[in-house]
Amino acid sequence: MLTIALAKGRTADDLWPLLDRAGVAIPQDVDESRALVFEVSSASAHAALSRDGTAENTDANTIRYLLAKPADVPTYVHFGVADMGVVGKDVLLESDSDIYELLDLEVARCALCVAGPPEERDKRPRRIATKYPKLAEQYFRSQGVAIDIVPLSGSIELAAVIGLTDRIFDLVQTGKTLAANGLEVFDRVRESSARLIANRGSYRLKRQQIESVAKSLEAAVQVERAAVRCQGPKVT
Repeated sequence: MLTIALAKGRTADDLWPLLDRAGVAIPQDVDESRALVFEVSSASAHAALSRDGTAENTDANTIRYLLAKPADVPTYVHFGVADMGVVGKDVLLESDSDIYELLDLEVARCALCVAGPPEERDKRPRRIATKYPKLAEQYFRSQGVAIDIVPLSGSIELAAVIGLTDRIFDLVQTGKTLAANGLEVFDRVRESSARLIANRGSYRLKRQQIESVAKSLEAAVQVERAAVRCQGPKVT
């Protein structure tokens, strides 16, 4: 059995179609189910059996998917609960887990940004709300600025809206949430996208299975990249 931990939310939503195009078996009932564990037979793509279904596949070719909070995926992979994982580069940089990073999947793209109310743009940063305290500390230290960090786990924008902090350090995808809350991007610090990772021990013991999945995904990424190139730049 090969166990793959996926970050719930946008990463998993973007990944399922890519896995499908890569020919990697995926569960068919993931959209309808609230289960966090799914098992499918890799011998027959799309022959899905959910954990809350009527049967459990014990075939050695089974793929088990674990749906986890993004910040927990590196932990599951690091401790070997999962052989592989898919999570954003932002999470990997913050966690600093001892895992193999195998492939940039080029989905779930977003950027780590500094943002805040427009009237704060030209003022010296004082207090920052973020889910990424380590990366935020590194960034502002590189700017020669000492700041207080307020760690939060969600709805980071709220901290700047109500005046708890004068800035936030968070992921931005479209900027619509920032705009809806009267905030704007001050600096686009680092781009991020979903990465395929592997446990070091699993990579030795299950190398053939892991490389099979990685190569299939790499081929699918290349096809997607070529399709984007053929479409050309968007006309605005």
